Amino acid sequence: MLQPSPVVLAPYDPKWPHLAAKLSHDLRVLGSCLVTVHHIGSTSVPGLVAKPTIDLIPVVNDLAVLDKEREHVETLGYKWHGEYGISGRRFCTLSDEGGKRIAHLHFFNNDSPHVLRHLALRDYLRAHPDIASSYDVEKRRARDLHPNDSHAYTDEKSMWIRKTETQAIAWFGQQKNKDTPC
Repeated sequence: MLQPSPVVLAPYDPKWPHLAAKLSHDLRVLGSCLVTVHHIGSTSVPGLVAKPTIDLIPVVNDLAVLDKEREHVETLGYKWHGEYGISGRRFCTLSDEGGKRIAHLHFFNNDSPHVLRHLALRDYLRAHPDIASSYDVEKRRARDLHPNDSHAYTDEKSMWIRKTETQAIAWFGQQKNKDTPC
């Protein structure tokens, strides 16, 4: 298990989407195994305070094929952690020379419900600044309670996320239905 770290929240940085795009581009070394890469998490929501770590969901055709391509991911500097507590995921971390975390990869198969829930929450927060602002408050509250334990910080805000994720998934489904012609 990864060691807990201090919780550092930073104001939104407009460079984050550019870094996410560069990291996504680098993953093309996976070839046809890679379907697409989504920028998720707080760094993907303009204006939202965030731990300055880019979260990406690289979507793949087959995790078994990805497992055989693990070396390509590690060659990019990522540490491979396997499922790391979520069945059907491959979790990887990228840190700089000083050990500061730069990025997380959450690989999922293209049919995984985890992809939907992450995209729904991201898009919901982008479309509802009042909810994003509420999340900002929740993140600061959790950080203030657990300033030196990133794991406890994540656990502390999990109830807020689960509740909001449920709303986001319902909203996301309605948005998709609006886009589908009759």
